[in-house]
Amino acid sequence: MKNFLSFVLVFFTVGFAAAQDDLLNQLNAEKSNVKDVETTAFKGLQICNMQSTKLAAKGEWYMVVSHRFGDLTHGFDNFFGLDNALTKIGGIYGVTNWLSLGASRQTYNKTYELTAKYKFANQEVDGFPVAIVGYNTMDINSALKTAQYPYLKFNDRMAFTTQLLVSRKFSKSLTVELAPIYVHKNLYDPALEQKNLFLIGAGARYKIAKRLSVNLEYAARASMPENFVSPYHNPLSVGLDIETGGHVFQLVFSNSQPMNDVAVFSNASGNWNGGSLYFGFNMYRVF
Repeated sequence: MKNFLSFVLVFFTVGFAAAQDDLLNQLNAEKSNVKDVETTAFKGLQICNMQSTKLAAKGEWYMVVSHRFGDLTHGFDNFFGLDNALTKIGGIYGVTNWLSLGASRQTYNKTYELTAKYKFANQEVDGFPVAIVGYNTMDINSALKTAQYPYLKFNDRMAFTTQLLVSRKFSKSLTVELAPIYVHKNLYDPALEQKNLFLIGAGARYKIAKRLSVNLEYAARASMPENFVSPYHNPLSVGLDIETGGHVFQLVFSNSQPMNDVAVFSNASGNWNGGSLYFGFNMYRVF
């Protein structure tokens, strides 16, 4: 009997040790299959005016202050844009590591903008090749007055964008982003603009120093009717990212003075080919 009990004890001891080895081997195999997430492709939440694939991390608060001076080409007549500048102030909160929500107010049309940014996939080292992020905005134009438009409804004040942001970090210096963009306006001027507009956006960031990078972005309107003549142009912007401790400071030159996404993509009134140009900055402070 003692020999039998000794045999059973040895059997289960060996079996338990073997099971532990199998479990450790399985965990190691699963761990080896987990891909490392690629380091941050963009330092700013925006490239210039366009959104980047960077999100606020869970629990982070961002304070956003953006400013666009008036037309630079008017020179001293408006003190190089100082006389008619636009300002945007807002905040962004990281609800989770894959979802952030934001709200802002800007002087252009006294616009309130609500935003949602959500991550579908991360770029992985030796794994998934791109980062994929969704982005939606809802604008409320509070400058419209019922005294001027007696049949105005609240729904008429609203406009929306839906964007899919796809980026790839090719090296420590270069990141490229592509973004199909859809803009919808409930109230619009049919002589000047479209109710629904599709664009293909592209942007890039090139790091030139430890805390300095050059940014470029462009969005081409893909759904304009062939014979439709619009006073607005495809938005083109160049910028400079400056990282300074707890915030990112972006200098921006653009043919779009408004900073809300709806207006950036559908109402860029400037023209790099001898037209109006606007200088400004974005400042993000994280808490």
